[in-house]
Amino acid sequence: MENAKPKVSFVLGGPGCGKNTQCDLILEHFNNIKHFSAGDLLRAEIASGSEKAVLIKSIIDEGKIVPNEITCELIKQAMKNAGWEKNEYIIDGYPRNADNYYGWKKEVGDEVEIKQLVFLDTSEEVMMERLGNRMKGSDRSDDNLEAIKKRFVTYKNDTIPTVNLFKEQGKCQIVDASGTKEEV
Repeated sequence: MENAKPKVSFVLGGPGCGKNTQCDLILEHFNNIKHFSAGDLLRAEIASGSEKAVLIKSIIDEGKIVPNEITCELIKQAMKNAGWEKNEYIIDGYPRNADNYYGWKKEVGDEVEIKQLVFLDTSEEVMMERLGNRMKGSDRSDDNLEAIKKRFVTYKNDTIPTVNLFKEQGKCQIVDASGTKEEV
């Protein structure tokens, strides 16, 4: 395959909707797909102690969205490290706002084929219950009640309009994420 492009499916949903969990389940059935979580890449960058680490941590702790230049760079680098055009990718937690969406198009453009956005849709009550369970054993700096409330506001104000951008293009698959991980 000359000039083969990597294929990307994005996965979005609210905090605690099960993005990472569902991606892990997909990987159990498809060994040719690579999965990257934008949040995991950002947390790894924080743990690396890089010069960007303090900035990233402060933004995440506030429940806000990290600037696209940082997140896009981390995703592209992870894809290149995994073999770029040889793979199909699932990227969860990205693009979380219009800046991410248009920034991806600017930075990556036609280098990548965007297959779809999978939107894991569930109620705030379900997400809060899951986050409450996750907080009990979590070492994530954004798994606290104050940050979670801010993340819900960000989700409603920024992520939902981004989902609508994909709907307008006919590239949005909506999945009811209210059930157990096996049901979803």
